[in-house]
Amino acid sequence: MKLSVVIPVYNEINTIEEILSRVLDVDLPKEVIVVDDFSTDGTREFLREWETERRTKSKDEVRICYQPRNMGKGAALRSGFKEATGEIVIIQDADLEYHPQEYPKLIEPILDGRAYVVYGSRFLGTPRRVLMFRHTLGNKLLTFFSNLCTDLNLTDMETGYKVFKKEALEHLHLRSNRFGFEPEVTAKIAKMNYRIYEVPISYSGRDYWEGKKIKWMDGLKAVFAILWFHFFDSETEDIVYQTLRKMKKLHRYNRWIFSKFQPFLGRRVLEIGSGTGNITKFLLDRELIIATDVEPKYLTFLRNTFEKYRKFIIEHLDISEAEIERYRSFHIDSVICFNVLEHIKQDETALRRIFNLLEPGGRLLLLVPSHPWLYGSIDKHLGHHRRYGKRELENKLEAVGFKVVLMKYFNRIGILGWFLNSKVLRRKRLPSFQLGIYNFLVPLLKLENFFPLPFGTSLLAVAEKSE
Repeated sequence: MKLSVVIPVYNEINTIEEILSRVLDVDLPKEVIVVDDFSTDGTREFLREWETERRTKSKDEVRICYQPRNMGKGAALRSGFKEATGEIVIIQDADLEYHPQEYPKLIEPILDGRAYVVYGSRFLGTPRRVLMFRHTLGNKLLTFFSNLCTDLNLTDMETGYKVFKKEALEHLHLRSNRFGFEPEVTAKIAKMNYRIYEVPISYSGRDYWEGKKIKWMDGLKAVFAILWFHFFDSETEDIVYQTLRKMKKLHRYNRWIFSKFQPFLGRRVLEIGSGTGNITKFLLDRELIIATDVEPKYLTFLRNTFEKYRKFIIEHLDISEAEIERYRSFHIDSVICFNVLEHIKQDETALRRIFNLLEPGGRLLLLVPSHPWLYGSIDKHLGHHRRYGKRELENKLEAVGFKVVLMKYFNRIGILGWFLNSKVLRRKRLPSFQLGIYNFLVPLLKLENFFPLPFGTSLLAVAEKSE
């Protein structure tokens, strides 16, 4: 894999030449992207001279970007990430505190498939310069506070050595301009549930007279950033993803849904619209699982979570546009389609494609939103084209050749919350605290099995292809 080394630079005239030399000496296929954050100490002028006179001497591609004004480390890194073309991206500070010869060790967990993100930890026992106890204590306290919020067990959240698979980095939507980058990127990789590894690194810390820039005020800002990006930041994520992430935490509710379909599930499963794997995780005991989605971000998430299992195949599939004949050789006996059909304009075409793919006797397990009169603001923002009536769905399934084995309403009490939030309050999404309460009450909600009332938030259906 090609490595992209992104070096943010601000007023590092005393170290920039040496760090560039050390980076270029690393014997790995790489590109080097230097982002000068409007230095005023001669660094900018040095880079222009170095770029014209010395870059041609390196076998590696080197690009230098010049920020139009001083914007901060986070902004410089975002500029560098946009320029990166390698499959792996590593951050390299422009001082001499971190040692480029450790790149092979840092990228190893990504190369062997264990990790999507790697943090180089200064506190795992390798040689490091003994310096500034209070500064070290501050780093450990920030890491502890970050871990409380993210539920990670990092030892060094503030490390300057962070390595990413490029596809993971592209989905983080970063926006911190200054030193808030470290807690922001940590919070967002935790939310995406990427596999993170730490490796020990050596560290040669420097004192403030040597050019160290981070101050105690930056520590306070980091505390604020940890809180903000864990509890409040949602502007950078789309509503569908926010909803899926909230639903992922509803373990009881997801298990309840799956339990309704489990008796009808075969051994070779195609899941259409796997999202972030809320249902996929219950399929580990199957013989074959093909998990699909149309959104690259979700495919990255699924690969990060499930690709270590050989029985999983994870692929892009748009059932509304693409034929699924290529899966015929897998002899699929079950298709899971939960909360997907309502997003497809030509839903009958999609149902016909699923019918043609299934083996004789195979089953479609379907979950869709019910009651057209309940369609409201949340449906619109989630991209729903419709909600289904019971007779309407049954007719569509039978029209393409399916025999309806099961058709019933599900989640009856949830209709009250949906009506309130979507029709009355016209919200864009369901509030997290309501979903949390709902998940807690699932054992009581299961009592609906004894009261089969003719309504519900969803319709669940099992349709069989006759042998």
